[in-house]
Amino acid sequence: MSTTTIEAPNSLVRVTHLMYALHALGLVIGAFGAASVVGSFLFGWPSIIAVIINFVKRGDARGTWLESHFRWQMGTFWYALVWAIVAGLIALTVIGIPVTLGMFVVLGLWAIYRIARGWLRLNRHEPMPIS
Repeated sequence: MSTTTIEAPNSLVRVTHLMYALHALGLVIGAFGAASVVGSFLFGWPSIIAVIINFVKRGDARGTWLESHFRWQMGTFWYALVWAIVAGLIALTVIGIPVTLGMFVVLGLWAIYRIARGWLRLNRHEPMPIS
């Protein structure tokens, strides 16, 4: 990947903050609501809105330091979805329910870590490492 040279406009920085906030809201709703953290992160309206915004605005971020944050957020969402599907398939086995529950706990903590780490680096105007 080449080094980014284009400075990001403040409006795009605000949009990136909004996407992190929406993902964080999804995680909080899962932690304190009836849904699981992972379920709310993947299927709750805040994260779905964040993913849509990411798809719509990712072209604007191309070549800026924010591009890495857009990739980071999308990577977090898609990896979480794939692992949630794997966990769901494991639940279909004889011993799968406890393993699946453990996977959902780890996946929820991982998603919290990824959103928190990304948002903290965004606050410092730092790009994310290649994920």
